[in-house]
Amino acid sequence: MSLNPLAIHLHLRILLLNLIIVKLPASLREQLKIPLGLLLPIGQDNKENIQKQLSNNSYIITVGDKTTEKMIEYDIIPSLQIIDGFEKRQKREFPKHGDECELKIDNPAAEITLESIEIIKKAFDMSSPVRLIVNGEEDLLVLPVCIHAPKNSVVLYGQPNKGLVLVQITTEIRNKAQTLLDLMI
Repeated sequence: MSLNPLAIHLHLRILLLNLIIVKLPASLREQLKIPLGLLLPIGQDNKENIQKQLSNNSYIITVGDKTTEKMIEYDIIPSLQIIDGFEKRQKREFPKHGDECELKIDNPAAEITLESIEIIKKAFDMSSPVRLIVNGEEDLLVLPVCIHAPKNSVVLYGQPNKGLVLVQITTEIRNKAQTLLDLMI
């Protein structure tokens, strides 16, 4: 039986991508509770206030099931939707919409895998909308999203028991997200 060198190479690459991860150290947990952008408090996170922060050509990215569901309900369809089927650690159904291209990845809780970063970068080159379904946890993927998002991007994610965070992607935000990622071990 002969082995296909390309198949071996691809298999090894996938194994490596799954092995290379960064983990959230306890020392960084409090810092990550600080919103990266504008916090719309609960009750003010309505369609009108959200649309005030968006331009006509905004590339909208949501991280989190509830945030994604809320944007779809507001008829603001995210170009990239990152979900995991959980809300506040409770299993839930995926937000309904229907015409997204779906990608699936493994990303353990409190970690960011290189595979996740690579798939996020790939998703930005695909036709919208793209839904990234995470087996594990999606929360920390806000960091690589902010680093690699296209120009004119707005990232939306939930701040537990506080409201909705809107992050206009700028060089300053990219640098801040990279610094936080670099502090992970």
